[in-house]
Amino acid sequence: IGYHGLALYWITGIHPMTWMGVPWLASLGIALFCWTFITLWGAALVAIWAIAMKVITTKTQNSPLPTPYSLLPSFTRVLIGTALWCGLEALWSNGALWWSSLSYTQSPYNLVILHLGQLSGSSAVTFSIVAVNGLVAEAWIQGKTKNVSFYFLPFAFCLILHLIGFSLYSRPLAQPPETALKVGIIQGNVPNEIKLYPEGFRRAIEGYTTGYLTLANQGINAVLTPEGALPFFQRDLKETSLISAIRKKGVVAWIGAFGERGRSYTNSLFTFTGNGEIFSRYDKAKLVPIGEYVPFEEILGGIIQRLSPLDEHQVSGSPNQVFNTPFGRVIVGICYESAFSEQFRRQAAAGGQFILSPSNDAHYSAAMPAQHHAQDIMRAIETDRWGVRATNTGYSAFVDPHGRTLWISGHNTYETHGETIYRRKTQTFYVRWGDWLTPLLLGLAAFAWFLERQVKK
Repeated sequence: IGYHGLALYWITGIHPMTWMGVPWLASLGIALFCWTFITLWGAALVAIWAIAMKVITTKTQNSPLPTPYSLLPSFTRVLIGTALWCGLEALWSNGALWWSSLSYTQSPYNLVILHLGQLSGSSAVTFSIVAVNGLVAEAWIQGKTKNVSFYFLPFAFCLILHLIGFSLYSRPLAQPPETALKVGIIQGNVPNEIKLYPEGFRRAIEGYTTGYLTLANQGINAVLTPEGALPFFQRDLKETSLISAIRKKGVVAWIGAFGERGRSYTNSLFTFTGNGEIFSRYDKAKLVPIGEYVPFEEILGGIIQRLSPLDEHQVSGSPNQVFNTPFGRVIVGICYESAFSEQFRRQAAAGGQFILSPSNDAHYSAAMPAQHHAQDIMRAIETDRWGVRATNTGYSAFVDPHGRTLWISGHNTYETHGETIYRRKTQTFYVRWGDWLTPLLLGLAAFAWFLERQVKK
C-alpha cells in the first residue's frame, strides 16, 4: 500500500473535474476512489504473493535436510519467490490496469540494469530486484544460524547482473547517415480545463500551426504533436490552419486527434503527408479505465458517468495494428500505453523502426510525466529504438536506444524542439522471443520445489 499509494498519488490530480461538468464533491469522490482502487490493486499482488509463499515454501530454520542440502530450502525459496512475483506482474500487466511495476523504479537513473530488459523485457529487471532482495533476506536468516557463507551471495549476484547490463549498455550505436531522420516536437501547453472549449480550440490551432511552421523552416523531416493535440474529429481536421500549413510547407506531420468508428470515436494519431492527406492512422488500444471508458459500463454506467464532454463512446483500437509512414514502419504508444511493454515489442517485431509517444499528462503534477518519461526510457531500451515523446504540458523528450535522454522539455511550458534520430531494424532477444524468462522461472521453481520434497524423503 505504501509503495503503490505513493507512486500513484498523482492520480488525485484529476480533481477537480468541474470543467467537465462533474460536481466538485463527485469529482473528489471519483479521484479518491481511483487512487484507493489502484493502490489496493497493486497491494493485492503483494498480498497474493505473500500468501502463496507461505503456502508453498518451507522454513529454513532447523532444516532436516542433510549436508550438502542444508541450503536447498533457501535457494528454493528465493527461486519460488522470484518466479511468483514475475508471474504475478505478468498477469497484472495483461489486464487493463497497470503502471507501477518494480522494474520502473530503476528508470531513468540505473540504465545499466535496465539493459537487462533487452533480454526479456521488464520481467528481467523485476527478476533482478526480487532475487537480490530475496538473497539479502536469506543471508540474514542464514546468519542467525551462523551460516555466513550466504552473506556474499546477494552482493556477488548484484554485481554479476550489473556486469551483464553494462556489456549491453556499452555496445556502440550504429548510426548510418541514410537512416537519419530529423524529427520535431510541439508541446502545445493547452490546459485540459479549456482544451475542449472554444478558447482551447483557438490556442491549439494557433500554437500547433505556429510550431509546425517554425520547425518546418528549420529543415525538419517530420513533426510530432501530442495526444489529442487538435481536439477535433477526423472529418474536421482538413479545414484547420495546421493542415493548410502542411500543404504549404510539405513536411510530414503526426497529429493527435479523434478518429471515427461508426457512432463511436477513437483516440488516434494520424500521419499527414506533405499534400495534406491522411497516409495512416493508429488508434489507442489501451484505454484508461474510468478516464476513457467505464469497465462493466452496463452495471456501473449509471453510477460513474463517462469522464468526457463528448456524446459518443470512446472505443479502443485493435491490439494488432501497424503504423506505416513515408519513412517506414513506426512503433506508436499513445499515453497510457507506455506502461505496456508488449505493445512496443510486438510493433518492433513487426518492423517498427523508431518510437513515437504522443501523450497528454496535463491533469497531473510533475511526478506523473516524470514517471511517464521513465516508462518510455524502458521501452526504448527493450526494443533498441530511438524514442520521440511529445506531450501537451511536459515532459516531452528525445531518447536514444541506450535510454539516454538527449533533450527534455520543461513542465507547463510551450516548446518546440528538433533532434536527429536514426531508424533501426535490430531485434533484441526480447523483441524476438518476448518474455521467455517468466515461464522459465516458473518451470525451474516447480522443479526445485519437487526436488526439495524428494530429497526430504
